[in-house]
Amino acid sequence: MAPRDLTVGILSREYPPEVYGGAGIHVENLVRFLQRHVQVAVHCFGNARVADEVVGSYQPWDALEGSAAYLSALRTLSVDLAMAARLDRVQLAHSHTWYANFAGHLAKLTYRIPHVMTSHSLEPLRPWKAEQLAGGYALSCFAERTSIESADAVIAVSRGMKQDILRCYPTVSAERVHVIHNGIDPNEVQPDLGTNVLEANGIDPKLPYAVFVGRITKQKGIIHLLEAARELVPGTQLVLCAGEPDTAELAQEVRRLVGELRATGRTVIWIERMIGRAALAQVLSHARVFVCPSVYEPFGIVNLEAMACGVPVVASAVGGIPEIIVPGETGTLVHFENDGSPFGTPADREKFAHDLASAINDLLESPERAQRYGQAGRARVIEHFSWASIAEKTAELYRQLVDGRS
Repeated sequence: MAPRDLTVGILSREYPPEVYGGAGIHVENLVRFLQRHVQVAVHCFGNARVADEVVGSYQPWDALEGSAAYLSALRTLSVDLAMAARLDRVQLAHSHTWYANFAGHLAKLTYRIPHVMTSHSLEPLRPWKAEQLAGGYALSCFAERTSIESADAVIAVSRGMKQDILRCYPTVSAERVHVIHNGIDPNEVQPDLGTNVLEANGIDPKLPYAVFVGRITKQKGIIHLLEAARELVPGTQLVLCAGEPDTAELAQEVRRLVGELRATGRTVIWIERMIGRAALAQVLSHARVFVCPSVYEPFGIVNLEAMACGVPVVASAVGGIPEIIVPGETGTLVHFENDGSPFGTPADREKFAHDLASAINDLLESPERAQRYGQAGRARVIEHFSWASIAEKTAELYRQLVDGRS
């Protein structure tokens, strides 16, 4: 099959300008580089887009309006139905996250085309979502399980993710799971030595700071970082680029902990809105250390973003993170042991917070080493996590599947 004679439907909840997480960043960049190899037809949730590659954007059914938590899952499935109805002209469907997986599964059945799904996370490993979705969590699990067990190929964004897939879904054969790492464009994400964004958000560029970037979810471990912050070196700024809480209760807990830290004289700068990528690059570039305290993280693109900006990373050793961070070279990995509960709670919460604080302090007090780690981190990103390479591997997988059916 000649280059670009294959039309692929990319199915995603997120697509620019409506991008709020790592999966959306992944899809945005994958599409950009995939277009060198195949014809891409993007189908996404939300408002109409002007980009030429977007052939469909979809809103949930009006009949499903309401505030009940489970309705959000039903609204998602209504979009999947509408999306699947317009995939008759593609030769392969590639879905991202449970939000779009079911559309890919329906396309496979309806049009007899291959379905590839990328697993950015797994619903069985995020049981705290039951608090957010209520009965809708059973629907999200159903959509993911049905799709992953019948997909022609599953892309895992890390080796750790592949292990999780095979453990959670034992009927999926290892041969159907292909590890293709997440990536980054280091020409787009790079150090920014300006200070206008810092000053506009109350960050003092002359003082060292640790920074967290992520949604306010139990998965991202922000609560454990705030507990660790009690032990940070005095005079340290803690910068939180954190918004979109999963629940009102979690938002309230974060607000309480931030208030307690400020009451003891700690400097906590909380940017509660999502900031643009260029602004985020500046915030990252001036940090002494980036912190990723996740209790569950299949990969973690944000770690690559920090490294691309020349910042060392302190992260919990979970999921795919150890495939990104090289301890003693680009950052520090902090051991995380689950207490056996389904909610990702540390076996020893105080010890995890203490170990996290110690690793952060070690780099806060060693600016030369932090700089060395940061330089090595950017070099590692350039060498190992190129979107051009990732798109090429993905396009080759498409061709193997389509050629295998012809």
